[in-house]
Amino acid sequence: MILTTTLIAKEIGGHITPNQADVVIDNAAKLEEGGAHSLGFFSNPKYEQSLYQTQCGAVIVPLGFKPQQSVSAVLIEHPNPYFAFCTVLTNHFNPNVHRTGIESTNVHPTVKLGEHIHIAATAYIEEGAVIGDNCIIYPGVYVGRNVVVGANTLLYPNVVVYADCIIGNHCIIQAGSVIGGDGFGFAPVNGKYMKIPQIGNVILEDWVEIGSNCSIDRATMGSTVIRTGTKLDNLVQIAHNVEVGEHTVLAAQTGIAGSTKVGAYSQFGGQTGVAGHLTIAPHTSVGGQGGITGNVTESHQKLTGTPATDVRTYLKSVASTRRIPELVKEITLIKEEIARLKSGE
Repeated sequence: MILTTTLIAKEIGGHITPNQADVVIDNAAKLEEGGAHSLGFFSNPKYEQSLYQTQCGAVIVPLGFKPQQSVSAVLIEHPNPYFAFCTVLTNHFNPNVHRTGIESTNVHPTVKLGEHIHIAATAYIEEGAVIGDNCIIYPGVYVGRNVVVGANTLLYPNVVVYADCIIGNHCIIQAGSVIGGDGFGFAPVNGKYMKIPQIGNVILEDWVEIGSNCSIDRATMGSTVIRTGTKLDNLVQIAHNVEVGEHTVLAAQTGIAGSTKVGAYSQFGGQTGVAGHLTIAPHTSVGGQGGITGNVTESHQKLTGTPATDVRTYLKSVASTRRIPELVKEITLIKEEIARLKSGE
Protein backbone atom coordinates (compact mmCIF):
# COMPACT_ATOMS: atom_id res chain seq x y z
CA MET A 1 0.00 0.00 0.00
CA ILE A 2 1.29 3.44 -0.95
CA LEU A 3 1.19 5.78 2.05
CA THR A 4 -0.23 9.22 1.31
CA THR A 5 -1.17 12.26 3.36
CA THR A 6 -4.85 11.42 2.92
CA LEU A 7 -4.34 7.94 4.33
CA ILE A 8 -2.24 9.30 7.21
CA ALA A 9 -4.92 11.84 8.13
CA LYS A 10 -7.54 9.10 8.13
CA GLU A 11 -5.38 6.78 10.20
CA ILE A 12 -4.66 9.31 12.96
CA GLY A 13 -8.02 11.07 12.87
CA GLY A 14 -6.42 14.26 11.59
CA HIS A 15 -7.67 17.00 9.30
CA ILE A 16 -6.10 18.30 6.07
CA THR A 17 -6.85 21.81 4.90
CA PRO A 18 -9.11 21.61 1.80
CA ASN A 19 -7.54 21.83 -1.67
CA GLN A 20 -4.11 20.66 -0.52
CA ALA A 21 -2.47 18.09 -2.82
CA ASP A 22 -2.15 14.45 -1.83
CA VAL A 23 1.53 13.68 -1.21
CA VAL A 24 3.19 10.26 -1.14
CA ILE A 25 5.14 9.66 2.09
CA ASP A 26 7.92 7.07 2.34
CA ASN A 27 9.89 8.20 5.42
CA ALA A 28 9.75 10.26 8.60
CA ALA A 29 12.20 13.05 9.43
CA LYS A 30 12.93 16.13 11.52
CA LEU A 31 11.71 19.38 10.03
CA GLU A 32 15.28 20.48 9.32
CA GLU A 33 16.20 17.27 7.51
CA GLY A 34 13.10 16.18 5.59
CA GLY A 35 12.61 15.89 1.87
CA ALA A 36 9.69 15.97 -0.54
CA HIS A 37 8.36 12.58 0.63
CA SER A 38 9.09 12.99 4.36
CA LEU A 39 6.59 13.31 7.20
CA GLY A 40 7.48 15.65 10.07
CA PHE A 41 5.66 17.07 13.06
CA PHE A 42 5.44 20.46 14.74
CA SER A 43 4.13 21.08 18.26
CA ASN A 44 6.59 23.34 20.08
CA PRO A 45 6.31 27.07 19.16
CA LYS A 46 10.06 27.27 19.70
CA TYR A 47 10.52 25.50 16.34
CA GLU A 48 7.93 27.41 14.32
CA GLN A 49 10.56 28.98 12.07
CA SER A 50 11.71 25.48 11.11
CA LEU A 51 8.19 24.78 9.86
CA TYR A 52 8.39 27.66 7.42
CA GLN A 53 11.76 26.48 6.14
CA THR A 54 11.13 22.73 6.01
CA GLN A 55 11.32 20.69 2.84
CA CYS A 56 9.09 17.95 4.30
CA GLY A 57 6.23 16.90 2.07
CA ALA A 58 3.81 16.85 5.02
CA VAL A 59 3.82 18.01 8.64
CA ILE A 60 1.46 17.13 11.49
CA VAL A 61 0.56 20.38 13.32
CA PRO A 62 -1.68 21.31 16.27
CA LEU A 63 -5.41 21.48 15.65
CA GLY A 64 -6.39 25.01 14.58
CA PHE A 65 -2.81 26.08 13.85
CA LYS A 66 -2.65 29.20 11.64
CA PRO A 67 0.76 29.68 9.96
CA GLN A 68 2.11 33.21 9.90
CA GLN A 69 4.18 32.57 6.77
CA SER A 70 3.80 30.38 3.73
CA VAL A 71 4.44 26.65 4.20
CA SER A 72 5.28 24.34 1.34
CA ALA A 73 4.29 21.17 3.20
CA VAL A 74 0.82 19.66 3.41
CA LEU A 75 -0.40 20.38 6.96
CA ILE A 76 -2.27 17.66 8.84
CA GLU A 77 -3.98 19.06 11.93
CA HIS A 78 -4.27 16.92 15.06
CA PRO A 79 -4.96 17.67 18.77
CA ASN A 80 -1.71 15.92 19.76
CA PRO A 81 0.84 16.10 16.90
CA TYR A 82 3.60 14.22 18.74
CA PHE A 83 1.31 11.32 19.60
CA ALA A 84 -0.04 11.23 16.05
CA PHE A 85 3.50 11.25 14.63
CA CYS A 86 4.49 8.38 16.93
CA THR A 87 1.46 6.43 15.74
CA VAL A 88 2.59 6.75 12.13
CA LEU A 89 6.15 5.76 13.09
CA THR A 90 4.88 2.67 14.86
CA ASN A 91 2.57 1.60 12.06
CA HIS A 92 4.79 2.30 9.07
CA PHE A 93 8.44 3.09 9.87
CA ASN A 94 9.28 0.87 12.84
CA PRO A 95 12.58 -0.93 12.08
CA ASN A 96 11.37 -3.94 14.08
CA VAL A 97 9.35 -5.38 11.24
CA HIS A 98 7.48 -8.36 12.62
CA ARG A 99 9.00 -11.63 11.52
CA THR A 100 7.65 -15.08 12.25
CA GLY A 101 9.18 -18.49 12.51
CA ILE A 102 11.26 -20.50 14.94
CA GLU A 103 14.93 -20.38 14.00
CA SER A 104 16.30 -21.53 17.35
CA THR A 105 16.96 -25.20 18.01
CA ASN A 106 17.05 -24.56 21.78
CA VAL A 107 13.33 -24.45 22.54
CA HIS A 108 12.30 -27.11 25.07
CA PRO A 109 9.50 -29.42 23.87
CA THR A 110 7.29 -28.40 26.81
CA VAL A 111 7.31 -24.70 25.87
CA LYS A 112 3.88 -23.35 24.88
CA LEU A 113 4.21 -21.18 21.80
CA GLY A 114 1.61 -18.67 20.63
CA GLU A 115 0.81 -17.76 17.06
CA HIS A 116 2.84 -15.55 14.72
CA ILE A 117 5.94 -15.50 16.93
CA HIS A 118 9.61 -15.22 16.01
CA ILE A 119 12.38 -16.89 18.00
CA ALA A 120 15.78 -16.15 16.49
CA ALA A 121 18.72 -18.51 16.29
CA THR A 122 20.74 -18.92 19.53
CA ALA A 123 17.80 -17.90 21.73
CA TYR A 124 17.32 -20.46 24.54
CA ILE A 125 13.89 -21.22 26.00
CA GLU A 126 13.72 -23.49 29.07
CA GLU A 127 11.07 -26.06 29.96
CA GLY A 128 7.59 -24.93 30.97
CA ALA A 129 7.88 -21.45 29.51
CA VAL A 130 4.95 -19.77 27.76
CA ILE A 131 5.49 -17.41 24.83
CA GLY A 132 2.44 -15.32 23.82
CA ASP A 133 1.17 -14.42 20.37
CA ASN A 134 3.15 -12.04 18.16
CA CYS A 135 6.28 -12.06 20.34
CA ILE A 136 9.71 -11.36 18.88
CA ILE A 137 12.70 -12.92 20.66
CA TYR A 138 16.10 -11.86 19.32
CA PRO A 139 19.37 -13.86 19.24
CA GLY A 140 21.05 -14.64 22.52
CA VAL A 141 17.93 -14.24 24.67
CA TYR A 142 17.59 -16.65 27.62
CA VAL A 143 14.11 -17.42 28.92
CA GLY A 144 14.17 -19.52 32.08
CA ARG A 145 12.03 -22.32 33.41
CA ASN A 146 8.30 -21.56 33.74
CA VAL A 147 8.66 -17.98 32.55
CA VAL A 148 5.54 -16.42 31.04
CA VAL A 149 5.97 -13.88 28.24
CA GLY A 150 2.77 -12.06 27.24
CA ALA A 151 1.50 -11.29 23.76
CA ASN A 152 3.14 -8.66 21.53
CA THR A 153 6.26 -8.49 23.68
CA LEU A 154 9.72 -7.80 22.30
CA LEU A 155 12.94 -9.15 23.85
CA TYR A 156 16.08 -7.67 22.29
CA PRO A 157 19.42 -9.53 22.02
CA ASN A 158 20.98 -11.00 25.15
CA VAL A 159 18.05 -10.28 27.44
CA VAL A 160 17.97 -12.73 30.37
CA VAL A 161 14.72 -13.66 32.10
CA TYR A 162 15.27 -15.98 35.05
CA ALA A 163 12.96 -18.81 36.15
CA ASP A 164 9.36 -18.16 37.19
CA CYS A 165 9.28 -14.51 36.16
CA ILE A 166 6.22 -13.07 34.42
CA ILE A 167 6.41 -10.57 31.54
CA GLY A 168 3.13 -8.91 30.53
CA ASN A 169 1.64 -7.98 27.18
CA HIS A 170 3.13 -5.29 24.91
CA CYS A 171 6.38 -5.10 26.88
CA ILE A 172 9.77 -4.13 25.43
CA ILE A 173 13.04 -5.17 27.05
CA GLN A 174 16.16 -3.68 25.49
CA ALA A 175 19.43 -5.54 24.95
CA GLY A 176 21.44 -6.82 27.87
CA SER A 177 18.86 -6.38 30.62
CA VAL A 178 18.45 -9.00 33.34
CA ILE A 179 15.05 -9.77 34.80
CA GLY A 180 14.96 -11.89 37.94
CA GLY A 181 18.59 -12.12 39.04
CA ASP A 182 19.10 -12.78 42.75
CA GLY A 183 18.25 -9.99 45.13
CA PHE A 184 21.10 -8.63 47.25
CA GLY A 185 20.31 -10.62 50.38
CA PHE A 186 22.96 -11.79 52.85
CA ALA A 187 22.84 -12.59 56.58
CA PRO A 188 25.86 -11.73 58.77
CA VAL A 189 27.03 -14.87 60.57
CA ASN A 190 30.23 -15.03 62.64
CA GLY A 191 31.83 -12.16 60.76
CA LYS A 192 30.88 -13.52 57.37
CA TYR A 193 27.90 -13.11 55.06
CA MET A 194 25.67 -16.07 54.30
CA LYS A 195 23.60 -15.90 51.10
CA ILE A 196 19.84 -15.84 51.63
CA PRO A 197 18.09 -17.85 48.90
CA GLN A 198 15.98 -15.60 46.70
CA ILE A 199 12.90 -17.71 45.97
CA GLY A 200 10.50 -15.04 44.69
CA ASN A 201 10.15 -13.67 41.16
CA VAL A 202 9.71 -10.51 39.07
CA ILE A 203 6.41 -9.43 37.54
CA LEU A 204 6.33 -6.89 34.73
CA GLU A 205 2.75 -5.86 34.01
CA ASP A 206 1.51 -4.73 30.58
CA TRP A 207 3.07 -1.96 28.45
CA VAL A 208 6.28 -1.86 30.50
CA GLU A 209 9.51 -0.84 28.75
CA ILE A 210 12.93 -1.66 30.16
CA GLY A 211 16.03 0.07 28.77
CA SER A 212 19.33 -1.63 28.02
CA ASN A 213 21.53 -3.11 30.74
CA CYS A 214 18.97 -2.78 33.51
CA SER A 215 18.78 -5.18 36.45
CA ILE A 216 15.50 -6.02 38.15
CA ASP A 217 16.13 -8.42 41.03
CA ARG A 218 13.79 -11.21 42.01
CA ALA A 219 12.13 -11.00 45.41
CA THR A 220 13.47 -12.84 48.41
CA MET A 221 9.90 -14.09 48.81
CA GLY A 222 6.86 -12.87 46.88
CA SER A 223 7.41 -10.61 43.87
CA THR A 224 9.30 -7.57 42.68
CA VAL A 225 6.61 -5.74 40.68
CA ILE A 226 6.81 -3.16 37.89
CA ARG A 227 3.26 -1.95 37.28
CA THR A 228 1.48 -1.18 34.02
CA GLY A 229 2.91 1.45 31.70
CA THR A 230 6.12 2.09 33.62
CA LYS A 231 9.24 3.00 31.63
CA LEU A 232 12.84 2.44 32.73
CA ASP A 233 15.76 4.13 31.03
CA ASN A 234 19.13 2.41 30.54
CA LEU A 235 21.22 1.24 33.51
CA VAL A 236 18.47 1.26 36.11
CA GLN A 237 18.73 -1.00 39.18
CA ILE A 238 15.58 -2.25 40.92
CA ALA A 239 16.28 -4.29 44.05
CA HIS A 240 14.38 -7.23 45.52
CA ASN A 241 10.75 -6.79 46.62
CA VAL A 242 10.50 -3.27 45.20
CA GLU A 243 7.12 -2.22 43.80
CA VAL A 244 7.04 0.54 41.18
CA GLY A 245 3.59 2.05 40.58
CA GLU A 246 1.93 2.33 37.20
CA HIS A 247 3.04 4.86 34.57
CA THR A 248 6.18 5.83 36.46
CA VAL A 249 9.33 6.88 34.58
CA LEU A 250 12.85 6.29 35.90
CA ALA A 251 15.77 7.95 34.08
CA ALA A 252 19.20 6.40 33.57
CA GLN A 253 21.29 5.14 36.50
CA THR A 254 18.46 5.37 38.99
CA GLY A 255 18.77 2.86 41.82
CA ILE A 256 15.99 1.77 44.19
CA ALA A 257 16.91 -0.30 47.24
CA GLY A 258 15.00 -3.31 48.52
CA SER A 259 11.35 -3.36 49.62
CA THR A 260 10.66 0.27 48.69
CA LYS A 261 7.26 1.11 47.18
CA VAL A 262 7.15 3.89 44.58
CA GLY A 263 3.76 5.47 43.94
CA ALA A 264 2.09 5.70 40.54
CA TYR A 265 2.93 8.45 38.02
CA SER A 266 6.22 9.31 39.70
CA GLN A 267 9.19 10.74 37.80
CA PHE A 268 12.82 10.20 38.83
CA GLY A 269 15.65 12.05 37.10
CA GLY A 270 18.98 10.45 36.21
CA GLN A 271 21.11 8.99 39.02
CA THR A 272 18.33 9.24 41.58
CA GLY A 273 19.01 7.04 44.59
CA VAL A 274 16.29 5.67 46.87
CA ALA A 275 16.98 3.97 50.20
CA GLY A 276 15.29 0.71 51.14
CA HIS A 277 12.02 -0.02 52.96
CA LEU A 278 10.50 3.36 52.07
CA THR A 279 7.11 4.43 50.76
CA ILE A 280 7.07 7.11 48.05
CA ALA A 281 3.73 8.85 47.46
CA PRO A 282 2.20 8.93 43.95
CA HIS A 283 3.10 11.76 41.56
CA THR A 284 6.48 12.35 43.21
CA SER A 285 9.06 14.10 40.99
CA VAL A 286 12.74 13.88 41.89
CA GLY A 287 15.47 15.89 40.16
CA GLY A 288 18.62 14.28 38.80
CA GLN A 289 21.04 12.93 41.45
CA GLY A 290 18.38 13.33 44.10
CA GLY A 291 18.69 11.07 47.13
CA ILE A 292 15.55 9.91 48.94
CA THR A 293 16.40 8.76 52.44
CA GLY A 294 12.97 8.87 54.11
CA ASN A 295 9.32 8.27 53.34
CA VAL A 296 7.55 10.72 51.03
CA THR A 297 4.04 10.91 52.45
CA GLU A 298 2.47 13.71 50.41
CA SER A 299 1.79 13.30 46.68
CA HIS A 300 2.62 15.77 43.89
CA GLN A 301 5.86 16.89 45.54
CA LYS A 302 8.85 18.14 43.52
CA LEU A 303 12.06 17.13 45.26
CA THR A 304 15.78 17.44 44.62
CA GLY A 305 19.12 17.25 46.40
CA THR A 306 20.40 14.77 48.99
CA PRO A 307 18.64 14.23 51.29
CA ALA A 308 15.87 15.14 48.85
CA THR A 309 13.83 18.17 49.80
CA ASP A 310 11.37 20.59 48.22
CA VAL A 311 12.92 22.22 45.15
CA ARG A 312 12.38 25.78 46.39
CA THR A 313 13.92 24.99 49.78
CA TYR A 314 16.87 23.32 48.07
CA LEU A 315 17.50 26.28 45.77
CA LYS A 316 17.48 28.67 48.74
CA SER A 317 19.98 26.40 50.46
CA VAL A 318 22.24 26.42 47.41
CA ALA A 319 22.04 30.22 47.23
CA SER A 320 23.04 30.45 50.89
CA THR A 321 25.91 28.00 50.38
CA ARG A 322 27.35 30.18 47.64
CA ARG A 323 27.59 33.04 50.15
CA ILE A 324 29.74 31.05 52.58
CA PRO A 325 33.11 32.57 51.45
CA GLU A 326 31.64 36.05 51.80
CA LEU A 327 30.20 35.24 55.23
CA VAL A 328 33.51 33.74 56.43
CA LYS A 329 35.28 36.92 55.37
CA GLU A 330 32.75 39.06 57.27
CA ILE A 331 33.10 36.88 60.38
CA THR A 332 36.87 37.21 60.23
CA LEU A 333 36.58 41.03 60.09
CA ILE A 334 34.13 41.00 63.03
CA LYS A 335 36.51 38.84 65.08
CA GLU A 336 39.38 41.20 64.32
CA GLU A 337 37.25 44.20 65.34
CA ILE A 338 36.27 42.50 68.62
CA ALA A 339 39.91 41.68 69.31
CA ARG A 340 40.88 45.36 68.81
CA LEU A 341 38.09 46.53 71.12
CA LYS A 342 39.21 44.12 73.81
CA SER A 343 42.82 45.32 73.55
CA GLY A 344 41.70 48.95 73.93
CA GLU A 345 42.96 50.08 70.56
